Amino acid sequence: MANKGPSYGLSREVQSKIDKKYDQDLEERLTEWIIAQCGAGVGQPEAGKTGWQNWLKDGCVLCELINSLSSGNKPIRKIQSSGMAFKQMEQISQFLNAAEKYGITKTDMFQTVDLWEGKNLAVTRDDGTYRGDPNWFHKKSMENRRDFSEDQLNEGKSVIGLQMGTNKGASQAGMTGYGRPRQILNNNP
Repeated sequence: MANKGPSYGLSREVQSKIDKKYDQDLEERLTEWIIAQCGAGVGQPEAGKTGWQNWLKDGCVLCELINSLSSGNKPIRKIQSSGMAFKQMEQISQFLNAAEKYGITKTDMFQTVDLWEGKNLAVTRDDGTYRGDPNWFHKKSMENRRDFSEDQLNEGKSVIGLQMGTNKGASQAGMTGYGRPRQILNNNP
């Protein structure tokens, strides 16, 4: 990945908003959970957003994490630390594939490039192998089922939705038949 220079204008404002959303407490709780889940062998990240991102960036910690959440067969058999970007991204991709098989929906996961840019990660499920506080994960959406009576459904059929536009003021006056040439006559002698 190319190094980025300083940002200016709108880019700087957007980056500033992203940086303000970073939660140091959440970083510490996640670090404690990952170490409790995987063991002390995964090490400890340097303090701060960049240190934490670099700790996860090569994919080794993430692969250890998904292996620790899986009972029985480990989804990622070969975990290797590498300094090459494409190897690290390949390992992150293996983690994401294993996480999807684990049951995390694709919409709740980050993309490989997101980790390189320091964006959000994933959520968990309750299957007995998770060790940690589930309260700091995002709540998954719940079904909001609505039951309408037959009268309400029929009433809705007679309403023209705003997406369909309107025909007020429109007419076909002056239109020629489809595919016919326009008649241009010169009435001046």
